Amino acid sequence: MSPVTKGICIVMMAWLVAGCSTTEPRPVSNGAEPPTEQAAAVAYYIARLPDRDYVETYGDADNPRPWYTAAEALGEIGKPAIPALVERLDSDDDYELMLALYAMMLASQDPALQAETGGDYLRLGTVLSEETNSANRRLALQWWQRYRHLWP
Repeated sequence: MSPVTKGICIVMMAWLVAGCSTTEPRPVSNGAEPPTEQAAAVAYYIARLPDRDYVETYGDADNPRPWYTAAEALGEIGKPAIPALVERLDSDDDYELMLALYAMMLASQDPALQAETGGDYLRLGTVLSEETNSANRRLALQWWQRYRHLWP
């Protein structure tokens, strides 16, 4: 099972357990609709971006490579993850910022979003390097300024 599938299964199981705890619908205090499955997944992975242990390893014993589970999952979610990632661009945690930038680059390559941007996705310099966070953050914010109108 892929890390993304595993994370989505965890979110779904939590919803099922919470839903089974009562037979009556729970009122929503602020009048808002309950979050969608996708919104819950975005929130779940956003919360795990700063967790340095939320990674897996791939490759062989001589050349192990980290799989940044939360960033990859947000990248797979695509366009719906981008506003939450933009909010993380102000993080004081260099590791979290690095992963938010990486996830935003991946998410901006969502085929549906590329159809709306004419194929213009977020192109970063060196990724997954805390040293390039500042330059990559500027690029991400410029891309967001061009396309933020695509989110209601």
